[in-house]
Amino acid sequence: MATAKNEVNAISMIDTFKEFTETKNIDRTTLVSVLEESFRNVLAKMFGSDDNFDVIVNPDKGDFEIYRNREVVADGEVKDENKEISLSDARKIEDDYEVGEEVSEHVDFAKFGRRAILNLRQTLASKVLELVHDSLYNKYKERVGQVISGEVYQVWKREVLLVDDENNELILPKAEQIPNDKYRKGETVRAVIHQVTNDNNNPKIYLSRTSPVFMERLLEAEVPEIADGLITIKKIARMPGERAKIAVESYDERIDPVGACVGVKGSRVHGIVRELNGENIDVINYTSNTKLFIQRALSPAKISSLTIDEENKKAEVYLRPEEVSLAIGRGGLNIKLASMLTEYTIDVFREVDDSEADEDIYLDEFSDEIDQWVIDAIKSIGLDTAKQVLNAPREMLVEKADLEEETVDHLLEVLRAEFE
Repeated sequence: MATAKNEVNAISMIDTFKEFTETKNIDRTTLVSVLEESFRNVLAKMFGSDDNFDVIVNPDKGDFEIYRNREVVADGEVKDENKEISLSDARKIEDDYEVGEEVSEHVDFAKFGRRAILNLRQTLASKVLELVHDSLYNKYKERVGQVISGEVYQVWKREVLLVDDENNELILPKAEQIPNDKYRKGETVRAVIHQVTNDNNNPKIYLSRTSPVFMERLLEAEVPEIADGLITIKKIARMPGERAKIAVESYDERIDPVGACVGVKGSRVHGIVRELNGENIDVINYTSNTKLFIQRALSPAKISSLTIDEENKKAEVYLRPEEVSLAIGRGGLNIKLASMLTEYTIDVFREVDDSEADEDIYLDEFSDEIDQWVIDAIKSIGLDTAKQVLNAPREMLVEKADLEEETVDHLLEVLRAEFE
């Protein structure tokens, strides 16, 4: 009774493995190979070698056969019972065997006992897990940079766990989420496959919604000219969830790349803006002319003049006073994105009329009203006089001189009072 039960368990295990592999899309050849290797591992542990065994697996039917091959030797001369059989024992199987011939016997695996079957189960489980992990890693490492949709399964403080249509786990870390994203269990989320790791044969698939690549893929899906190669995306700068600047170039002079990307009345970017939770998108024409590219990147501000330091990748931009706030943008966003897009450090200055530039005062002369360490901090960013400081944007003074806003406001108040 126990033997019959063990046999059922062994065969049932094959059925289970067959069903499992079907759901994981493991091909038949790999399935047969894994099953055969698992049986051979158990046989090798039991008999010291599996060389003289034939293992035949039929996953379609969910069954298997094992045959042991032994050489017939004279009675009393058996040295290895696993590989040799006495003549008298061989003739119990078939009465015409002779010394030197090979006997092939069907082996009832269930008769090896509970331990052998348990060993087989454990071996199979280990190999199945290894196989599934390898399959998952190989599948997704080829898809890095592609957009995928996943269903939110669990929301945690540091990451969101999603599952794909095959129930594979996908991880969206907090750092790769758009700041105003909200996730609810069961909803569908789109993101780009950002990274795939396989440490200790434990594959992890990481997604991103903040990567410039995600925006690039969304544009490719919305703008046929990009997908067809008529327009190329040269650079993308993003402050996720707030604003982005995209530089595009057309290989066909008949095509306006900016117009094609934006679409009639913004129809092509509207869908992307909604996907990115209201992230504003500026599209500009790319040019290899650095000065012109910086001018376009600072749009909508109109630049009066600029100087370039190519060696240090710096640009000094001069604008009319009413244009400065446009160049900097709310919270400094416009100038930050322009710097990211052009890969130049951009400093913005107000233009000063000649009549205003005649009289100026060195900062050191204000040491009785302004702490010397504040003066030194301002001078360290290249501003030596009162009017130079007054013509520089407040945001630049805070950020570049690494000063508190209250300190900068006090500084500006003292300097303005001097010229009133």
